[in-house]
Amino acid sequence: MCRVTVTPEREAMLRRTYDAFNRRAVDEVLATLDPAVDWPDMIHNRRVHGHDEVRAYWEAQFRDIDPRVEPTAIVGDDDRVTVTVHQVVRDGQGTVLSDGYVNHVYVFRGDLVARMDVEPTG
Repeated sequence: MCRVTVTPEREAMLRRTYDAFNRRAVDEVLATLDPAVDWPDMIHNRRVHGHDEVRAYWEAQFRDIDPRVEPTAIVGDDDRVTVTVHQVVRDGQGTVLSDGYVNHVYVFRGDLVARMDVEPTG
C-alpha cells in the first residue's frame, strides 16, 4: 500500500475543521461529518454515533476540559487520512493535564468523515 499526499482540498477541509474545533464551533465541525458518523468517546472508552451523540460528547467534554489540537502532518491512502496532532489538554483552571502527539485516523464516505479513531504515534 503506497502512502500518497492528501489532496489540497481534503487537507484544507481538515485544517479548517481543526480550527473550528479549537474555536468550539461545533456546528462547523459537524458539517464535515457523515450524519451516521462513528466517533471515539475517549473519556468513557466507547463509541458515539451520529451528530447528536457527538455534539453531546463534545459539550460535556468542553465543560470539564479544554482540549486543543494542532495538525502537524496529514497523509492519506485512498479514503483513509491520518492526521498527526499536537494535543494539549487543560483543566478548567488552565493546568496542563496532558501534552503530546497522537494520530487521528479518518475514514471518509465521499466528502464527509464516516469514522475517526485515535491511535498512538510511531
